[in-house]
Amino acid sequence: MAELILGQVLSYHGDPFVEGPEVVRLERNGGIVMLGGQIVATGTGDAMRKAYPAATVTDYGNHLISPGFIDPHVHYPQTAIIASWGKRLIDWLNTYTFPEEMRFADPEYAAEIAARYFDLTLANGTTTVCSYATIHPESVDAFFTQAQKRGLRAFAGKTCMDRNAPPGLQDTAKTAYDDSKRLLEKWHGVDRLSYVITPRFSPTSTPEQLSALGALWAENQSCLMQTHLSEQTDEIAWAKALFPNARDYLDTYEAHGLLGMGGLYGHAIHLEPREVDRLVEVGASLVHCPTSNSFIGSGLFDMQTMVARGLRVGLATDTGGGSSFSMLRTMAAAYEVAQLRGVSLHPAQLWWLATQGSARALRSEHKIGNIANGMEADLVVVDLASTLAIEQATRRADSIWQSVFPTIMMGDDRAIKAVYIGGNLA
Repeated sequence: MAELILGQVLSYHGDPFVEGPEVVRLERNGGIVMLGGQIVATGTGDAMRKAYPAATVTDYGNHLISPGFIDPHVHYPQTAIIASWGKRLIDWLNTYTFPEEMRFADPEYAAEIAARYFDLTLANGTTTVCSYATIHPESVDAFFTQAQKRGLRAFAGKTCMDRNAPPGLQDTAKTAYDDSKRLLEKWHGVDRLSYVITPRFSPTSTPEQLSALGALWAENQSCLMQTHLSEQTDEIAWAKALFPNARDYLDTYEAHGLLGMGGLYGHAIHLEPREVDRLVEVGASLVHCPTSNSFIGSGLFDMQTMVARGLRVGLATDTGGGSSFSMLRTMAAAYEVAQLRGVSLHPAQLWWLATQGSARALRSEHKIGNIANGMEADLVVVDLASTLAIEQATRRADSIWQSVFPTIMMGDDRAIKAVYIGGNLA
């Protein structure tokens, strides 16, 4: 039976970075009809009631009904170490990340953390994530098993490393290729799951391993590839020292077949002009991780330039280097980073980044990230007056975006009224 939900419905009819905030539409008395996991009709609430008189109706009043939040760069194995104190990137990996990731050789522990991770993200209104696993195939199986159980559209891959990591976290060029291929064949395209080829970053992979993963990607063009790029200046210097013949950091990937349209490059803060040019030429995606970049002291992402150059840019928590599981908090951090660069991002742009922008980064904008006929029914219902501080701010608002902005800046999981996955309440 069809289900009709009513509320203030937000949808996109263009890119607010290119065409302005007015392309983000709000139907104040809107309705969404869902059937078979998809959105089958949208319009005014009255029109939807009339067109679907037999539908089950849930009225959310003044709550905002939005596409579910999409988080395109996370490390679910770092769930338990989020908000660990006092380290920059390389020390963070050695002190916190690598010891924790060693534990994922245990399938029971991997399953426990995967379940906990999805509990936390769904509570915060996130309906799709793209995650790094660990080198252990069991960590990929645990992630996809939990995502499949919950009916989620989810992306992940085995993290590959064959140097500059503890022995228990190293594979080889051959096992990276073989394990990734086997996992890809097991999970990619099953239900709503997608495998992502995943070299952690060039300093932890030999040229041989990068080439092996580049070959695997060439053989499986329907897959995305994810890695890290130019997160911190000392990381860049390290990469250049390890690859002395590379023109720049990006070239450590490009020379091994790991630069392309389906590439997801996390952070990308300190890019050189040639790197930006090549990323634009191939149509790659960048992922902005503002809470992580400030928490680990990486730098300020240049949103204005990257969007102006036509790059697809997603917005991500980067948990656990990022300090929150909430995409609301991540939007707030993106606003603050842009302010430090002298740019005031509009609330419509921030919300778009956390939904349609991130869907575009994942090359999935035709499936998720918007409310329109034929889209998958992954939705979040947001209370725009979830706390006393937010409610008193919205009382002064004279536009929808002034009503939304306090929730962006001060909202948390208390603002999440309901989450729908494939049309079903999570």
